[in-house]
Amino acid sequence: MAGLFGDDGGGVSNAAANKAFKQNLNKIYKWYVGGFIAFVIVLGTLEQMGLSREWIGYIFLLATIGLYAGIGFMSRTNDAAEYYVAGRRVPAVYNGMATGADWMSAASFIGMAGTLYLTGYGGLAFIMGWTGGYCLVALFLAPYLRKFGQFTIPDFLGERYGGNLARFIGIFAAILCSFTYVVAQIYGVGLITSRLTGVAFELGIFLGLGGILVCSFLGGMRAVTWTQVAQYIVLIVAYMIPVVWLSVKQTSVPIPQAIYGFQLEKVTAAEKKLTNDPKELEVREIFKQRSAALAEKLKDPAGALAKDKADAEKKVADLKAASAPAGEIAAAEKALAGLPKDAAAAKAAWTRAKAAADTKARPLNGMPPHAQQFAGDPNGDAKAKETFDTSRRNFLALIFCLMVGTAALPHILMRYYTVPSVREARESVTWSLFFIFLLYFTAPALAVLVKYEVFTSLVGTPFDQLPAWIASWAKVDPTLMSVTDVNKDGLFQLNEMSIGGDIIVLATPEIGGLPYVISGLVAAGGLAAALSTADGLLLTIANALSHDLYYKMIDPNASTARRVAISKTLLLIVALAAAYVAAQKPADILFLVSAAFSFAAAAFFPALTLGIFWKRATGIAASLGMVAGLGVTFYYMVMNQPWLRSVFGVTSPVDLWWGIQPISAGLFGVPVGFAVIILVSLVTPAPSKKIQELVEHVRYPNLVAR
Repeated sequence: MAGLFGDDGGGVSNAAANKAFKQNLNKIYKWYVGGFIAFVIVLGTLEQMGLSREWIGYIFLLATIGLYAGIGFMSRTNDAAEYYVAGRRVPAVYNGMATGADWMSAASFIGMAGTLYLTGYGGLAFIMGWTGGYCLVALFLAPYLRKFGQFTIPDFLGERYGGNLARFIGIFAAILCSFTYVVAQIYGVGLITSRLTGVAFELGIFLGLGGILVCSFLGGMRAVTWTQVAQYIVLIVAYMIPVVWLSVKQTSVPIPQAIYGFQLEKVTAAEKKLTNDPKELEVREIFKQRSAALAEKLKDPAGALAKDKADAEKKVADLKAASAPAGEIAAAEKALAGLPKDAAAAKAAWTRAKAAADTKARPLNGMPPHAQQFAGDPNGDAKAKETFDTSRRNFLALIFCLMVGTAALPHILMRYYTVPSVREARESVTWSLFFIFLLYFTAPALAVLVKYEVFTSLVGTPFDQLPAWIASWAKVDPTLMSVTDVNKDGLFQLNEMSIGGDIIVLATPEIGGLPYVISGLVAAGGLAAALSTADGLLLTIANALSHDLYYKMIDPNASTARRVAISKTLLLIVALAAAYVAAQKPADILFLVSAAFSFAAAAFFPALTLGIFWKRATGIAASLGMVAGLGVTFYYMVMNQPWLRSVFGVTSPVDLWWGIQPISAGLFGVPVGFAVIILVSLVTPAPSKKIQELVEHVRYPNLVAR
């Protein structure tokens, strides 16, 4: 069975063997696509015959995880070259597809369209940054790293900078950015699994984790590669079906990208109508009053809390004295028990509540107009101009961090070690861009189509006639979806809904009125996106510890079997640790992913690019540059990001440099890294002749030779 995806011979196959291998892959995945389509059709038929949603969810979950586990089992290996770099035999088109799946994480599949829904134009920074990042990979890194021909990014740092110090710092940075990234993926796995099956979010995390582990544990990069190809097919089909349906439903045109501008005009018109709607104004006024009341409480949290407790206790006593119904008494007792424990907790809770009320007191539920480029007004007063400038700076800063971070992510760069030649490394970057483009070009259209559907079909609906998906998602996580009849008119207004960006894509089939089997398919697609990236990230962490730390620095004489066994053990430990952190819900998916990009950008990009293009860069300079860049980035996040501030007990006021949000902290770390490496290199002895010859070797890849 293992022979389906290559033998354990390791090394580079000849041209004839590579051609035969590719032909075999074509046959395998043709049968896979056909079987996948048949599977969905059969489930759709069973749904029409009465199969329950719960069973559809369980079947999708078990079938997809079982499929990926099966590929992992068939691709199992203990050979080092196969385990770490898939035997360097992956054809460019398949590596491009695998890279696309590796790249299209829960953030891309789940979070990106949701961010575009909530932020409009501002969300395009993610598409522009990530796409630009792949251009950097193609121009500056992929072919040169393939010419170097080792297993990992710390491998390159260790060899290029002549010692273990740079390698060790690279190991630490790879683990930091990959762990942060994988927590976001496992969070997405829990969210999707709980929606599919109805199990608790925490349990959903560990159910999905099984699919991740079987694949990467048994076969390493070989298993991960062929699983990611299968996962890409699932996720792209799942993403396209509902958005094409919405496009046909709203415009009769089955090409959502083509009608994007037309529907955006309709959304803009609907936004103007909702902004001035009397019912929406009524709801916003109620939230303004709530914000004002909370502001009064925050003037004296201790006194306000004491009064609230006294009032709640009196209400309970009065209800009991009046022999009120048990339900009313229970509700009053619950309200009393739910009050903050002390003044500090009250201040924190009321501050959050006030921020939420302030948001809902603004038009369009706090969302900016979808077509508005930046907040503020460049032609307005001083405050409006400053708001505009700050918004624009943050937009450009985020693009920069995402571009540079993309070009430095270890789990993505590792993929270019798996192709047979430098030429195919370049070709696989092109294929990667194509496969990623299919989703990225569709996400803006999906966000606009969903927003139009909500604005025109959902707003104004009686609360007792709201679609079932709202209650279903509220049950999964109230922070992601909740509705409350604030003005008690029985009709749904936009500002009466709280919705998280992480559910927009997953809820799209139900928003569009499609059969539940399509919802299951989309959830399976989101699961595929999260699992595919998690596989690659966990493998990156395990390889950094087993290959770079243990084999390269501790025991160079370790056998291949021992190295692979240690990698598998560490992979299991890291996966469980990441699952534990994800269960705490530390932050939303998109922030965690963006933080990983900032870490990767600051730690790796200066050292990698200067290591390839500047022979004078020295080992001590690279080590200090990586530490300095990463240190500045981490410091800025800790001082300004709410969750990290609470973790590290930071109480000082938030201090944003030039108004840049912590999501773009890499903006400060990258130039610091470049500056330190350049300046220290100029005052330290030049690298040895051997290392300079290595740079020359890597700099000029032979596009014919392997």
